[in-house]
Amino acid sequence: MELKVYNSLTRQKEIFQPITEGYVGMYVCGPTVSGESHLGHTRPYITFDVVNRYLQHLGYKVRYVRNITDAGHFEEEGREAEDKISKKAFLEKLEPMELVKKYTDLFHWGMKEFNTLPPSIEPTATGHIVEQIVMIEKIIEDGYAYVANGSVYFDVEKYNADFSKKGLPYGILSGRVLEEMLETTRDLENQDEKRNKADFALWKNAPPEHIMRWKSPWGEGFPGWHIECSAMSTKYLGKQFDIHGGGMDLQFPHHECEIAQSVVCNHEMPAKYWLHNNMITINGRKMGKSYNNVIKFTELFSGNHPALEQAYHPMVIRFFILQTHYRSTLDFSNDALKAAEKGLRRLLEANENLQKISFDLSEVAEDKMLDEKVLKLLNELDEFMNDDFNTAKVLANLFELVPVINGIKDNHISTKALSGATFSLLQSKVKIYLDDILGLKNISENAGEQLHGALQLLIEMRKDAKAKKDYVTSDKIRNELAALGILLKDEKDGSVSYSFE
Repeated sequence: MELKVYNSLTRQKEIFQPITEGYVGMYVCGPTVSGESHLGHTRPYITFDVVNRYLQHLGYKVRYVRNITDAGHFEEEGREAEDKISKKAFLEKLEPMELVKKYTDLFHWGMKEFNTLPPSIEPTATGHIVEQIVMIEKIIEDGYAYVANGSVYFDVEKYNADFSKKGLPYGILSGRVLEEMLETTRDLENQDEKRNKADFALWKNAPPEHIMRWKSPWGEGFPGWHIECSAMSTKYLGKQFDIHGGGMDLQFPHHECEIAQSVVCNHEMPAKYWLHNNMITINGRKMGKSYNNVIKFTELFSGNHPALEQAYHPMVIRFFILQTHYRSTLDFSNDALKAAEKGLRRLLEANENLQKISFDLSEVAEDKMLDEKVLKLLNELDEFMNDDFNTAKVLANLFELVPVINGIKDNHISTKALSGATFSLLQSKVKIYLDDILGLKNISENAGEQLHGALQLLIEMRKDAKAKKDYVTSDKIRNELAALGILLKDEKDGSVSYSFE
């Protein structure tokens, strides 16, 4: 069986053939650490964690690069240059890099709770300013960027005129046509600096109030939104690599601009396969601050959000996401989460029981129809994963195996019903798929780690409350923990420790 992936670039499924046999280079756009990660971030990082796990399961050596955006940049191309990091740091009374450290740590904590494997390399934007400047200089030298008032803009029309002839027009990934984009682009701040509305920033001149700034050939400033990913993917994966992943919302303009930048510098399409996960909605609505439905990791795990009826274990969120194919829209609701929790417990319990059942490897199947059914369900697991990582169908098959497993456990079905070979395959495949490929660990495991995580969450919430001079909330957290026998101690270095009475 060959692995097939849906390539957003060609808009069709293709047989996956890595550039170098036995090796896979994969780049996934990481978070902007100006605030706490939220529900919308769970889908791409869990999706590409499973992609990473399955590629490793197939025997590939995977170099998985996922960046951290820790420099101020355009949140959305064309908006006023907003230094999100500095702005949030001012509000929280922290130095920008203190803020970055705080939210990077929270992101890593959340990723660990979701049982995602760490990437091979996790480069930061601030750690690669030199590489970004070098790339921008090359784009200017080749005539595809220009300087205006200390800022540098990519000349989209010139790029499109030259590279359309080579089959690499601007819009190749998203399917957008430049002429239509020019007609519909809004007039926004700093548009008068640009030659054309569609041009995007490679480097922005830093106004006096902009805290995070670096020296460049064009004056002090900071990188644009897109250049960091082109610079870092090239450095760690080469001029062309196998997979570029991210959310569907990044197709345009972010990934489109990445392609243009990289094509100018490296003279080829940066990634061979472009994979995009679809969005998460909440009760049928897009997530947005105006709807008050942006749910942070800590709120998911604590249940402390108006849209939540209870707290949800990270494994329940992971399982819920994997129940739907990554390219389909996923609607998040309390009813769906509660159903997912029941389903996950049933599946994990069945696997736990399955691993305890002993059998005779030399046994011949007494129930050939059941034996054939189980074999078919097991063999289809690989077929479904090879069909563009269809975890939804994988889980459906695993659930079909649950009644068989429970029947054997309860002695309603004889262990001799299946051949020894089938039973061995059943035990190994169910375990491999749940543990290694889908990454679903028992939700009752690691109670000590979970308690520590919950306490760290409360400590962070208390710190935030104190920073905002909300001493009522701060004291309430400390006093209620004390009533439970958990004592918080504020250390001289600003850290907080805890002990048990």
